[in-house]
Order: sequence, then structure tokens, then C-alpha cells
Amino acid sequence: MSEQLSPDFAKGGGLVTAIAQDWQDGTILMVAYMNEEAWHHTLQTGHATYWSRSRNKLWLKGESSGNVQKVHEIRVDCDADAVLLKVEQIGDAACHTGRRSCFYRVLREDGFVTDSEPIFDPKKVYGQ
Repeated sequence: MSEQLSPDFAKGGGLVTAIAQDWQDGTILMVAYMNEEAWHHTLQTGHATYWSRSRNKLWLKGESSGNVQKVHEIRVDCDADAVLLKVEQIGDAACHTGRRSCFYRVLREDGFVTDSEPIFDPKKVYGQ
């Protein structure tokens, strides 16, 4: 049975949490936010679109870096306040630090360690 479902944007003041996961190996690539406009843009284009809280604008993932996310599947959680996007990460890196995943820090007994190297130089890509 199918149903019409949309995230409940009202719960989070207009935003829902959006998790991007690699559609093949399950790696969590990043967490961002979507507003209703980003949600509809993602549905229409098939490419992950988010709401940038820092820039206060719509953000098509990869618009600066070329590392776009092609959406293969969308899931909405039981409370309708979080979205899981199973994506094909085109360009290999999802993180603005140049790494594949934003979750590259791992807690060990003596503190956090970095478990991956950047795939690209963010200074060259973003001009920072």
C-alpha cells in the first residue's frame, strides 16, 4: 500500500534533519537540513538539495565542488521529522573538508583520531 507522505517541517521550525547515506555500501556521508523548498527540489531533480543554515539559502549539493548526490531512495522516519537519502556520491567526496564522509573522526581510548585523508583540497575548490 502506498501513501502520500511529506516530512513534518513544522516540528523543527521549518527544517528537518536529512541524512545522506551511500546507496551501495551504507556509509553515512553527511547530515544536513531540508526545508520544504529543498524537499520539493530534491523530488523534482533527483539530486540532493538542502537548506544551508549558515548561508540562509537553498543549497544544491555539489554546486561549488561538483560533488553532487544523485538520489536513489528516500525514506522518512516514523515521526516524519527526519529524512534518509540513499545517494550515489558523484565526485567521491561529500564533506567540505575534502573527505568522502563528514564522519572521519573516531573516538579511541586516548581521544579522537582522523581515519581518512582528503580526496580533494578544499582551498582549491572553495577558494578559502
